[in-house]
Amino acid sequence: MDSTILKQLEGYQSVVNDIEVLQRYGYNYRLDRGLVKQYVEQLHPHSLDVKVIDIIDETPSTKTVRLSSRKKYLPPFQAGQYISVTVSIDGIRTTRPYSISSSPDQIAFYDITVRRVEGGFVSHYLCDKLAIGDSLQISASSGNFYYNPIIHSNKLVFIAGGSGVTPFKSMIQHAINTGTEREMWLIYGSKNPDELIFNEYFASASKKYPFFKYIPVCEEGESRYKGYITASIIKDAVGDSSNKTFFMCGPQTMYEHMLKELQPLQLKPKQIKMEMYGVPTDIFSQTGWPKEISKDTTFTIKVRGKKDIRVQAGETLLQSLEKNGIIVPSLCRSGECSLCRVKLVSGNVYQPEGVKIRQADRRFGYIHSCASFPISDCEIIL
Repeated sequence: MDSTILKQLEGYQSVVNDIEVLQRYGYNYRLDRGLVKQYVEQLHPHSLDVKVIDIIDETPSTKTVRLSSRKKYLPPFQAGQYISVTVSIDGIRTTRPYSISSSPDQIAFYDITVRRVEGGFVSHYLCDKLAIGDSLQISASSGNFYYNPIIHSNKLVFIAGGSGVTPFKSMIQHAINTGTEREMWLIYGSKNPDELIFNEYFASASKKYPFFKYIPVCEEGESRYKGYITASIIKDAVGDSSNKTFFMCGPQTMYEHMLKELQPLQLKPKQIKMEMYGVPTDIFSQTGWPKEISKDTTFTIKVRGKKDIRVQAGETLLQSLEKNGIIVPSLCRSGECSLCRVKLVSGNVYQPEGVKIRQADRRFGYIHSCASFPISDCEIIL
């Protein structure tokens, strides 16, 4: 536009004056030109090289691994989020997601708390083989399992089972450390008192801070509440549920049990938030699994452009690919994030209930390899 016309516009001189003031006293953002990518990568890195600076025994089957960045910087995260840990074991490169159990108000280190899983692969390595000074590669923080003040009530009921308590440790410690005005109840189910992770911390915090209540529920041993977490225990512990938000984290069997127990409380869907917690460990017992397919059944997977591999029934497609040296990016390993998706050209797979596949993925034949179990010979494209 011609400058003579610009000068005739209302407010022109005022804008010119503002520009002159900003040029004298404002920050010159032209100096940051080209640094946007650097800033984004600092906050959301593709991967981080970390070292183990401490290993803390929590229970007979659980350890906390403390991780510090090799570059002396860890990006911020929200309490409740997780990181994916990459390991190489016996020639197999694989990943596992672990909730950050430390508080986000400090980022000198990340804590992940690992329970040894029966028949597990990575958990046994982290609990038994990992040593202080060892190196690991991790992802940036991810996940949507965190408190949102716009959506959630400030009266929070945390329901945990087993190692599902780890994100709540981060949430509770962060609220305590920052003096956040929030009421919290932790109802924690465990087989016995010895396996209650962070038991001493929760018990001590419950006595010290009136806004936090700790309610352990054990199947065995001495505890106020015995057996499984039930609607009656919840009512007794938290009272009126109508004005509270419920967060749940634990194994699939706990979700199946708790969704039934919560029905008498007549909660609205927005009052319940559940964390994805991996695929079922016993896929053969799941509803809809073909009864004629047993653990001894094998299939051939043709990976277009690479090779054909022989896979065992009951293993996810992602596990089978990793065992055969084929690396697929992965993060949550629970069928939620879609990072590990592949295109299913032919064949059939079984996907457990709860796998979150986009409508577009269904339309064009994409599946989440971390939550897809081959039930026939298949062809895929990575």
